[in-house]
Amino acid sequence: MMTTKMRIHAGELIAVLMVLTAPGYAAQPPVTKAHVAELIVKVENGVDDFRKYLDQRGDNAKAAAESAPAGRRRARTATSSQKANAEAKKDDLDDALGALNRSTNRLRRKFDATDTWLETKSEVQRVMDDGKKINQVIVKGAYGSEAARLWAALRTGMNDLARVYGVTPLAV
Repeated sequence: MMTTKMRIHAGELIAVLMVLTAPGYAAQPPVTKAHVAELIVKVENGVDDFRKYLDQRGDNAKAAAESAPAGRRRARTATSSQKANAEAKKDDLDDALGALNRSTNRLRRKFDATDTWLETKSEVQRVMDDGKKINQVIVKGAYGSEAARLWAALRTGMNDLARVYGVTPLAV
């Protein structure tokens, strides 16, 4: 019968073997829980930065619309269909980002409660699945260069985390 200590050591051995056999990691030292924790923090911060940017972008657009001169006419106004499409895109991104935030928070809670970081592989898979949704929304919409930059930084952090866990990274 395998004791708890033996299971933990077996789990750590499996984790080390996965890392050592992963492409690009062949000659690198074993990954520590502290290193994985740093990668998780990077993803958490990236989610927060992306959320702040989108919130700020929305606030700036609202302020600009409210402060536009009353007598000045715009050459073209958006139709109700265009407004509905823009709102739907915004809602899709907001929903996807909320799901990513929740899965990242769940990863943090479960990671902190474990002795062996590899036990949270399924949570990392959820984070990556939620990231795929954002990737699709960002590709479809025109959110600008700052959103693309922030998403690229977040995606890189998520991909670094995925590679350590042996999970498929997001497509670039």
